[in-house]
Amino acid sequence: MAEVTVKQLAETTGVPIEKLLQQMHEAGLPQNDEVDVVSDEDKQGLLAFLKGEQGAPSASVSPKKITLKRRAQSTLKIGRGGHSVKVETRRKRTYVKRVDAESSDDDQSGESDSKVSSDPSQLQIEAERIRLEESRRQTAEQEGRAEAIRKKEEAELREKEELLAVSEPDNREAQAKDEAKVKAETKAKEDKTEADAVAQAAATAQAQAQAAEKGNRRGKGQSRDRDRSGPPGGERTRRRELSLKKESRRMKQRVALQQDKQGGEFSRPVEEIQREVEIGELVSVGDLAQRMSVKTGEVIKTLMGMGVMATINQTIDQDTAVLVVEETGHKAKIVVDDRIEQELEESLTVEGELVSRSVVVTVMGHVDHGKTSLLDYIRKSRVVAGEAGGITQHIGAYHVETPHGNISFIDTPGHAAFTAMRARGAMATDVVILVCAADDGVMPQTEEAVQHAKAAEVPLVVAVNKIDLEGADPERVRNELAAIDVIPEDWGGDTQFVDVSAETGEGIDALLEAVNLQAEILELKAVPEAPGRGVVIESKLERGRGPVATVLVQNGTLKQGDVIIAGETFGKVRALVDEHGQTVTSAGPSIPVEVLGLNGTPNAGDDFSVAVDDRRARDLAEFRANRTQEQRQASQQVAKLENMFANLGKGEKRVLKLVLKTDVRGSLEAITQSFAEIGNEEVSVNVLGSGVGGISESDATMAMTYGAVIFGFNVRADNSAKDLVEKEGIELRYYSVIYELLDDVRTILEGMLAPEIREEIVGTAEVRDVFESPRYGQVAGCMVVEGTVFRNKSIRVLRENVVIYEGELESLRRFKDDVGEVRNGLECGIGVRNYNDVQSGDKIEVFETTEVARAL
Repeated sequence: MAEVTVKQLAETTGVPIEKLLQQMHEAGLPQNDEVDVVSDEDKQGLLAFLKGEQGAPSASVSPKKITLKRRAQSTLKIGRGGHSVKVETRRKRTYVKRVDAESSDDDQSGESDSKVSSDPSQLQIEAERIRLEESRRQTAEQEGRAEAIRKKEEAELREKEELLAVSEPDNREAQAKDEAKVKAETKAKEDKTEADAVAQAAATAQAQAQAAEKGNRRGKGQSRDRDRSGPPGGERTRRRELSLKKESRRMKQRVALQQDKQGGEFSRPVEEIQREVEIGELVSVGDLAQRMSVKTGEVIKTLMGMGVMATINQTIDQDTAVLVVEETGHKAKIVVDDRIEQELEESLTVEGELVSRSVVVTVMGHVDHGKTSLLDYIRKSRVVAGEAGGITQHIGAYHVETPHGNISFIDTPGHAAFTAMRARGAMATDVVILVCAADDGVMPQTEEAVQHAKAAEVPLVVAVNKIDLEGADPERVRNELAAIDVIPEDWGGDTQFVDVSAETGEGIDALLEAVNLQAEILELKAVPEAPGRGVVIESKLERGRGPVATVLVQNGTLKQGDVIIAGETFGKVRALVDEHGQTVTSAGPSIPVEVLGLNGTPNAGDDFSVAVDDRRARDLAEFRANRTQEQRQASQQVAKLENMFANLGKGEKRVLKLVLKTDVRGSLEAITQSFAEIGNEEVSVNVLGSGVGGISESDATMAMTYGAVIFGFNVRADNSAKDLVEKEGIELRYYSVIYELLDDVRTILEGMLAPEIREEIVGTAEVRDVFESPRYGQVAGCMVVEGTVFRNKSIRVLRENVVIYEGELESLRRFKDDVGEVRNGLECGIGVRNYNDVQSGDKIEVFETTEVARAL
């Protein structure tokens, strides 16, 4: 019962408030006023006090009833799969003394007589006690009923498990399904049984409370009679409920439990997760979907809603990716992709003493103007003799000790195809020596070298070469260079001009003095203690040595054993070789050396630097390779979109497929760039595979698969590649001079061009009259007014100088004789094939078509 005040308890029991307070005071309860609250424990204490006054037995007497509960656990095996189920058996027994049971009736009769003779307040309190005991008894009965139901269900479960164990052993999957189904049904039944038992106990307690209130009015005797008749009725009710539960259980086994009590399906509440998505400069659609933990189709659908058609591997820019992330409910975080680059830059920052370093000089100019010969005289060697065709096709780097100081020279090619090499030479140098022949003047590559030097903001020193020849005119060179804004110092400019001769050595010392003077003005400094860094001048693949890179150290010191990163390649320096072929242990600032130990050939012009360890170098190389691939994919997609509608209506473009192998990386880059400039909108060159080194069997296989031509520049094919080339009839060409290679490619492309169709009017005849012929239909009587009319050539019919028909002649006659041609000033009869609308005054124009080969 709920807590009540003293006043409410007095009204319920019918006892005056003053008397009830007195009894509570005697019982030792704290209530002193009618508004004080009386709890259930206080009521029990008051009831015990009143019983003690009437002679009730004390608590010290030995118990008359003992209840024992026992629990036993066992394990039951199911089938042959080794599965087991734990079974718990509970037993409860109650022992009562017979003497107490027999004397209970006498005690009850004596107590009833004494209670009847007592005061009405005692009767009300006794009624309250009886009502509480009845409620406890009903609750115990409900718990016992639930326990009986659970035991019966456990027995049924054991029977089913035994049936499963005896069933066919091969059907293990069916056993597992039945087992799970039985467990689910049992758990559902237990949950429902417990819920029903609790609900029924609550309803019974409420009904008993109402009945107790009515019984208070009728008297104590009736309530005692109801107590005596209660157990049989309760037993009958329990049996009836058990039978109903059994029926309902059988019905539920035939109906699938798919819905809950309210009739709706249960849905788990899901909280939306907002992720922070890192986005770089470029990201593919599949990678973006993976970062957001969504399906790729959702991202593509979002892009389509934004008007962007994309595939799973397509790369999108940063702004589009941010919009997609925000559209899907996540948060975008812009990250800087070159974080690894910044970490490498920070590791290379070392404080040290700045010391003077050697000047780096690049020799540039037009082809055959004597650049290498001039450098050859300074180095006292014969480098030109080793170059194919007598022209420089590689970047050469040399360190020379002169009486005027140490100088590092970089010799660049002068051919038009080596523009990138000259640009790299200008960017990696301190001073540019511009060589211009006195007998040839300023040429296209001379102007280009001036542009590269100005773009790199590198000072120029002009060497006017070949002054020993008869037709030499140094003043002409000065005038032409002044026209392109290279003003000599003698004319008030800032460029030093020196007249030299690479054959006789005249002016060489003056040239070196001019270079050293320019270097002193620049005040070149470096920190030798810092980790080495610089630029890759050239790279190649040599047999027995592997990838070899020629590098120029610009700052710090490169040592043997250092881990370096050069572009997308990395490795540990196994050896350092100078320009004389001698192995060195280190290379300081402004020293060119060959590096062995990289995992590939880096691109010429890539920066190199010493890394902290091999792991960071590998991570940075992979990062650069991935970034290059993403940029390449993005540029290809842009090109596809731009050319999608531009190519509509045009014929199919013819492509020359090539596999190109060269000796060094610089030549490969120059030739590939030249190929891109040769083609037009009808023909082009597609380099399927390229690389540095000899022609291998894999190159020949690629050429055979795609029908390509193999070009080797200063390289040869190995034996396996030769056998495959001869067997499959693959076209293989070797070259040592870039002129010949580019000329051959241009000739092949010109042969692939569709010939140009040219029309030439050879004769014109004017229609004077029209006759009807039973054999040819209309025949035009004509006068040849210009040229010659031929029978086997195409014609056009013109009316008022407008072409109304184009076709062929069916007949050409003169005086009823068939003739092959009719010359100017003669009359003839002309029959036009499949045309009968010739009128007087029309002109018949005879023309011939010729195909003319086109050139790029």
